[in-house]
Amino acid sequence: MGKAHAEGLKRQTDNKFLNMYEIDAVRRDGVHFPYYIATRRETGDLMYETGTLRADGVVIYPVYRPDPGKLVVIRQFRYPVNGYIYEVPAGLVDAGEDPAEAAVREMKEETGLDFTLYREGSDALMRPFVQSQGMSDECDVTVFGYADGVLNPGAQEATEDIEVFLADKDEIRRILREELVSLRAAYLFMMFLNSSPEDPFTFLHI
Repeated sequence: MGKAHAEGLKRQTDNKFLNMYEIDAVRRDGVHFPYYIATRRETGDLMYETGTLRADGVVIYPVYRPDPGKLVVIRQFRYPVNGYIYEVPAGLVDAGEDPAEAAVREMKEETGLDFTLYREGSDALMRPFVQSQGMSDECDVTVFGYADGVLNPGAQEATEDIEVFLADKDEIRRILREELVSLRAAYLFMMFLNSSPEDPFTFLHI
C-alpha cells in the first residue's frame, strides 16, 4: 500500500463567490476517483496548488468591555441549513486587508461597535486554521478583543437576516443546550463560560 495523494484538479463551475473543483484523487491502493471541493479562491491560488495557509476570513471573539461578563453574539438566517443559527461576528478578509483590519471593519459594519484587539497570548491560537477540510480549503483566523459602544447594526442587504445582541453566561448556556450553533462559535462559547470577567482572555495563554 502506498499513500493517498492527488494528481490534479479541474474547475467545475464559474460562480462569483464560490466554486467547485474536481480533484483526481488517488487511494492508497493506487485507484483513482473523483473528489469534489468548494473554494472561494481562484485557480492558481487554491491551497491544493500553493499549500499556503492564509486567512480567507476572520472569526471575532468580542468581549463587551463595559460589561465583560457579556459576549457579542449574532443570530443569523443561513440558507444552507434553512434556519437561524447562533454565531460570533465573522467576515471575509478583503484584498489588501490583514485580519486585524478586517475584524475592526466587520464589527463596525455588523454591530456598530468599535473593536480593540487583544494582542497578548499565544501566537499558536492566533494563526489561521483550516475548517471544513473534507470539502473546502477555507482558512479562518480568530481575532480576540474588546467591543465598545452601543449596538447599532448597519443596514442589512435584502439577503441578510441578522440579529445582534449581548449574551451573558446564562444565555450562552441556554444557546448551547437549545439552539443551532456553529461549531466555531460553540468552542468559543465554551471558552467564554470558563473565563472570568476580570481576565477574559486567560485561555489564550497556553
